[in-house]
Amino acid sequence: MPKVQEIAQSAAAIARELGIDKYDIYGSSVDDTSVEVFQGEPKQVQASNRSSVIVRVWNKNNQVGVTSTTDVDPTGLKLALKTASEASFFGVKDNVPDFSPQAKAPTVSIPQETPDQAPVSDLIEKLIDAEKTVIDAHPAIESVPYNGLGQQDGNRFYLNSEGAMREEVRAYTSIYLYTKTEQEGKKPRSSGAFKISHSLQDLDIDGCIKEAVSKTISHLDYKPIKTGKYRVVFSPRAFLSLFGRFSNLFNAQSILDKQSLSTPESIGSQIAAPYLCVDDNALHPENISAETFDGEGTPTRKITLISQGILKNFLHSTITAKRMNTEPTGHGSIGAKVGVSSHFYHVYACENSTQTYRLEEAENVVLIDNLQALHAGVNSLQGSFSLPFDGWLVNKGKYTSIDSATVAGDFLTLLKSIIFVESEAEVTPGGICPRIWVEELSITGEQ
Repeated sequence: MPKVQEIAQSAAAIARELGIDKYDIYGSSVDDTSVEVFQGEPKQVQASNRSSVIVRVWNKNNQVGVTSTTDVDPTGLKLALKTASEASFFGVKDNVPDFSPQAKAPTVSIPQETPDQAPVSDLIEKLIDAEKTVIDAHPAIESVPYNGLGQQDGNRFYLNSEGAMREEVRAYTSIYLYTKTEQEGKKPRSSGAFKISHSLQDLDIDGCIKEAVSKTISHLDYKPIKTGKYRVVFSPRAFLSLFGRFSNLFNAQSILDKQSLSTPESIGSQIAAPYLCVDDNALHPENISAETFDGEGTPTRKITLISQGILKNFLHSTITAKRMNTEPTGHGSIGAKVGVSSHFYHVYACENSTQTYRLEEAENVVLIDNLQALHAGVNSLQGSFSLPFDGWLVNKGKYTSIDSATVAGDFLTLLKSIIFVESEAEVTPGGICPRIWVEELSITGEQ
């Protein structure tokens, strides 16, 4: 993809030719390579180069037209600008998008690591070695049916007719390993692990192998659990996956659309236990895919969502910020309709609990490692959830894998029932989070 300066110069010349005074352009491109293996042989190799460009044009009546393209050479830009200009006469007249007031404000400077991609042969070799190591680790591990090692380079830009111009590049490499066991007289058990880094050289493949193996082995000697109320500990990944399904709590667009558990008046209300703090921070040092600006060119920054259990902020685009008389927060995603989306959650303890809890000492506590069926088992508008899970019943340091079971509850009640937020955090693809202890939730297992 051409440099943003070249695109800006072409766009300005074409806009003058077409009589267009106001426009902006957001674009991104991704160069992606990934491999999968099965039983020591390559199963699938994929390589792709994808690009997407969104062009918006405002007419004299301040209506906006939007179009998309994959071509940013002069011919493609001219067609996109002309099409968006024509579409603007059919644009909305209420709550019309506008340039971000922060589109030319400075962004945080972060290192942009773009190492050369490793050869596909190296990816295949390392993944075959990882698969073999996992299978050889225990006789019950029959295969690693779901696996992948991939690397991705990407760049994105934003510019507008008032001189705003931003561009950034990023690269990362990731691996996942998901096992399957076979034991006579027992159900197949599965578990997995995921790691991500800026480059193949820095990727913790050994850590991924060890985590996948240890979790798989820990689920072999499973037992049913009796239905009832249990104290529950969420792993970092499990808590963040559930938290993300109820992101409408903080999404200003969802709130304005009345598709949220919050209302505009919810700011300042106590929605969680006083031990819980949550930020949305695209610039967190542990965020491999950090972004310094959003789809509207607004700089990203740390936004405190929950502090000492109190709801502090919503996530805004320029449109929602204007409608709610505040500032955009760097969470706008440009398109035919400007949306709002989160970046990278940071969950931590903001004050000391009156009591410290440890799994080594706990009795009959359910540790939930992974939640399943999040697409079907969550009602984000009612706040309820009922989800199958993988986990263990922990009794004074002894871990017993739980056979088929579900956890159910109300999310807002869960937040207020948090009794302890551990200090040691884990980095996951969706954020950084420690284990979260909840006083009581309903577990459905053996009747």
